[in-house]
Amino acid sequence: MGRQENDAGNAPAVTRNLALIRNEITEAAAGIDEQQLAVLASQILHADRVFVAGAGRSGLVLKMAAMRLMHLGLTVHVAGETTTPAVRSGDLLLVASGSGTTPGAVRSAETAAAAGARVAAITTDAQSPLAETAGAVVVIPAARKTDHGSAVSRQYSGSLFEQVLLLALEAIFQTLWDSADRPAEELWLRHANLE
Repeated sequence: MGRQENDAGNAPAVTRNLALIRNEITEAAAGIDEQQLAVLASQILHADRVFVAGAGRSGLVLKMAAMRLMHLGLTVHVAGETTTPAVRSGDLLLVASGSGTTPGAVRSAETAAAAGARVAAITTDAQSPLAETAGAVVVIPAARKTDHGSAVSRQYSGSLFEQVLLLALEAIFQTLWDSADRPAEELWLRHANLE
C-alpha cells in the first residue's frame, strides 16, 4: 500500500512534465522551415543510396528513420555498421547533430562530401561546421545539449532537439510514403522478420 501511495504522489509532477514536453515540442516543431524539410525529402527520394550518421540519441533517431526509409524500398545504410559500404557520388549522407560540432558527425560529412556524395544536415545551428559542410540544412529551433538552463527548453541535454528530430524525420517519411502511394501491406513485407 505504501508504494502505491508514493507512486500516486508523482502523478501531478508527471502530468506537469508531460505538458511541458508536449508544449516545447509543439513550439519547436512549428519553428521548422517546411521548405527545408521539403528539400531534404526530395534529396532522400532522388539519392542512389541514403546513409545516416549521428552520435548518441541523435544517432538512435536516425536509425529509426533509416528503418522507415528501408520500409519504403530505399537503399539505406547506417554509418559505422560493419556492413556499411563506402559512400560515393550519387549518394546522400543525412547527418544530425544538435550543436553541429560533434567531431564524428562533422568528419562523416567531410568524408562524404570529399567522395562526391551530397550531405544534408539537421542541427540547431545554421552557422556550425556541420551546416557549412552540408548542401541542405534543416534547422531545428531547440537548445543544444550544452545549453543548460536555456530559455529555449527546460528539458535536459538536447532532449528537445532529439524529440523534434524524430518528428521531422517522421514527417519526411510520411510525405514520401504519401507520394509513393504504396499500401502499408507492401511496406510490411520489408519489415524485419529475424527479430
